[in-house]
Amino acid sequence: MRARGALVVVMVSGLVVAGRVDGQEPAGQRGAGGGGGRGQAPQNLQVLPKDTPQPQVLQTMQEFAAALGVQCAYCHMQGAAPEGGRGGGGGRGRGGPAPAFDFASDEKPQKKVARQMMLMVRDINPKVVAAAAKAEASTTRVGCVTCHRGVALPKQLPDILDQTTNEKGTPAAIAQFKDLRKQYFGAQAYDFSEGALVAYAQRATAADRADDAIAWLQLNLDYFPMSSRTYAGLSQAQQKKNDKASAIKSLERAVELDPQNAAIKRQLDQLKGVQDAPPAR
Repeated sequence: MRARGALVVVMVSGLVVAGRVDGQEPAGQRGAGGGGGRGQAPQNLQVLPKDTPQPQVLQTMQEFAAALGVQCAYCHMQGAAPEGGRGGGGGRGRGGPAPAFDFASDEKPQKKVARQMMLMVRDINPKVVAAAAKAEASTTRVGCVTCHRGVALPKQLPDILDQTTNEKGTPAAIAQFKDLRKQYFGAQAYDFSEGALVAYAQRATAADRADDAIAWLQLNLDYFPMSSRTYAGLSQAQQKKNDKASAIKSLERAVELDPQNAAIKRQLDQLKGVQDAPPAR
């Protein structure tokens, strides 16, 4: 990230540095040890080689920041705003200078975890190459983004919704889903495709939580009103509640939307046959 002037401040997911692109001393690093002046090297590198050129470190850290969707403060300690800073009118530019970061500090646990993640990735990529039995240049490599996909805590959407459901109930989980979709739709963080909530609702149906399944499927219809799969899933949940009339209606709508789907047609015929069968004597 490039700040006002020539200052570059980049989040190092485990190793972050700040510097000036013109080679001058990084802001907030004067007197921090290691000397100042032009060409100051990044300090406290423990995973990257200590002689890694500053431009290469900056590029690596920018990739980490994008992969986790975070900024410097996620891993690094931020000091108090300098005197005459924001709102004081004493700094350069509007609002004055931002508080400095102590990039060499290891106080935040996120930084220590990030270092271990870097070592894990370093260890796993040769194993991926060996398992794929391809040339290294032709093998997909594992990186931070492989798991994180733009979020700091790389949990799958069903796991997030399960936790909220268990702790706060389905209405809270539905509200959370809406918030996440509003924030991340179009990004790679979570699966908001048509089938995602259908699969999640099917789990609820199988767990005898038909009402929850119906709530999720009705939500899915808000986003995908022409989804035959959603209506088919809705029918399954309604059957769990012994609401055959509604289940038939949902399957009829599913067939209407996907008339070439032989499996749904067969389910509808079977369900109608069960309903229309004469009572046992």
